[in-house]
Amino acid sequence: MSGGLFALLDDVAALARLAAASVDDVGAAAGRASVKAAGVVVDDTAVTPQYVQGVAAERELPIIKRIAIGSLRNKLLIILPVAMLLSQVLPGALTPILMAGGTFLCFEGAEKIWERLSGHGGHGGDGGHDASGSAGEAGDAGHAASEPAEPADAAAVERRLVAGAVRTDLILSAEIMVIALDEVAEEPFLSRLLILVVVALAITALVYGVVAAIVKMDDVGVALARRGGAVASRVGHALVRAMPGLLATISTVGVVAMLWVGGHILLVGVDDLGWHPPYEAVHHLEESVHEAVHGPLGSVLAWLTATACSAAVGVVVGAVVVLVRHLLPRRRAAR
Repeated sequence: MSGGLFALLDDVAALARLAAASVDDVGAAAGRASVKAAGVVVDDTAVTPQYVQGVAAERELPIIKRIAIGSLRNKLLIILPVAMLLSQVLPGALTPILMAGGTFLCFEGAEKIWERLSGHGGHGGDGGHDASGSAGEAGDAGHAASEPAEPADAAAVERRLVAGAVRTDLILSAEIMVIALDEVAEEPFLSRLLILVVVALAITALVYGVVAAIVKMDDVGVALARRGGAVASRVGHALVRAMPGLLATISTVGVVAMLWVGGHILLVGVDDLGWHPPYEAVHHLEESVHEAVHGPLGSVLAWLTATACSAAVGVVVGAVVVLVRHLLPRRRAAR
């Protein structure tokens, strides 16, 4: 009897170790998949604060909460089932879908550069998202929210604002989830499902947690400045002054990340589809730099070289799409 009990306890312990190992594997894979989607995550973080511009301070966090819930619904109830079905029934479609998302990232990054150079910023300088048809609506809603309105009108404006933000998030979330799925495409079905659920929860919490902190930073700064203490006042004024620079930095990093990630997706995609020279050329250049400079510095320079090449591909592809998008309507209008 005691021998059977000890055997049962051994089995339970083995199962517990196996479960713990599985959890560790899922967590590690989810971490790798999330890193691959870093460019879109930065873009999402840079875009979202524009939706609460002009909104009353007490409504900022509730609106961000509603957008976050909508984003989670997008990921778990719409994108996840479709992505899992495709990965199970038509896995060959993932690479073209991923490349389409990469092209969209290149287009967004290149258009934002064009907007900054030409001075045509659109709503919040986010012309790439205006192309999706929803960010422009959200920008209009944000401007409307800054005007005096009756409670019923304010509620309607807030609903439109949240709806526009959630629609834009659908595109960004789809890119994040497909990039993550591509990273773990070789995992068993259940592992893939668990990894994507973890990615969806972690990315949503990260993006909207950071957005909430950014949005309330100036309020915290004003509150500290009004406390009267010398140190608190200096910190408060510093936070308020830092806000424009912080948002500009996030926006710039987002543009670079979109071009880098989009270009890398396209390079890997064409290689997977059978056209190897572009990817091999970048890989050969990366290895040459690594061999020329030994040690950690060589690794860093090699990574920077590959990243610069990917970003250059992103700029070229994005510029072509921007050119087509802006020239065709003008020609049609001229005719």
